[in-house]
Amino acid sequence: MKARITVLGGDGIGPEVTAEAVRVLEAVAQKFGHEFEFTDALIGGAAIDASGSALPPRTIDAARSSAAVLLGAVGGPKWSDPGARVRPEQGLLELRRTLGVFANLRPVKTMASMLDASPLKPEVIANADIMVVRELTGGIYFGRKSRTAHEAEDVCSYTSAEIERVTRVAARLALGRKRRIVSVDKANVLETSRLWRSVVERVLREEFPRVEFEHMLVDAAAMHLIRRPTSFDVLLTENMFGDILTDEASMIAGSLGLLPSASLGEGSVGLYEPIHGSAPDIAGRGIANPYGTILSAAMLLRHSLGLEPEAAAVEQAVEDAVSAGVRTADIAQPGRPSVGSREAGSAVIERLN
Repeated sequence: MKARITVLGGDGIGPEVTAEAVRVLEAVAQKFGHEFEFTDALIGGAAIDASGSALPPRTIDAARSSAAVLLGAVGGPKWSDPGARVRPEQGLLELRRTLGVFANLRPVKTMASMLDASPLKPEVIANADIMVVRELTGGIYFGRKSRTAHEAEDVCSYTSAEIERVTRVAARLALGRKRRIVSVDKANVLETSRLWRSVVERVLREEFPRVEFEHMLVDAAAMHLIRRPTSFDVLLTENMFGDILTDEASMIAGSLGLLPSASLGEGSVGLYEPIHGSAPDIAGRGIANPYGTILSAAMLLRHSLGLEPEAAAVEQAVEDAVSAGVRTADIAQPGRPSVGSREAGSAVIERLN
């Protein structure tokens, strides 16, 4: 297979972790007989410094002409002025809108060797395997915004069509898993959540009768994620709730640095990124955890390129590396040395080969 992949290193540790994911993808291409062409482009703070725009036209063109986009992270203190006209996060939101990616897939799965790294009891999190499906282009992040010196407004709005399409994504995923969906909302308070609940129920009952589902208020979902994470299969949520719950769920896996994500739409181009931020405090030191980005590259192989055996091989190589004790500082075992980003990437490649 031949495929073009756009790499957006972004800010902070983004270029460091995407570099390791690219190395792994190159190893996959060599091992399985594929040809991947990588194009680098700017986004976020780095793009603002270079061009004044958080998402330059060249980056948009590169993303649209690619089979997939691999992204590091955006933002940092340098660009954090609340009064700034252009902010790094605007580039990410606009990229999602431009590519039409409305469903964000965030798998949360425990590794047997990582049970000791979680602050939760091993017997509570063992064998947890959750797929969070987060609606990505609606809700409060994309609603009307205004601010004066004494008042601010962020409007949360959803349409039936937006809820229908992300529900179908979640349902199709559930059919390949345990056929269970928990739909998260705040229907006791919010009108958008009442619409969300009614549309989700209609779509699942009419189109996916084999999928079991229940509704759960977001505060209850936050509690049960910690109390009984193994009871969840597919978790379907609106934009802001999904953002918050998946950061909480990272403690089940042991570290934010281990969690990948895929953002998909009705087109063929997907956006793949770890769920962690740019971590400017450790940028440039070569110690960032690249596993989440490498696992995002595995999702790229699966969802955009249709290469399931290759994706599974990368995921197994990451798990084998972690099991062998090749751990960066955020997941290092007490009394054992940690490794840098490059060493972690090399350990995955070694096991992949």
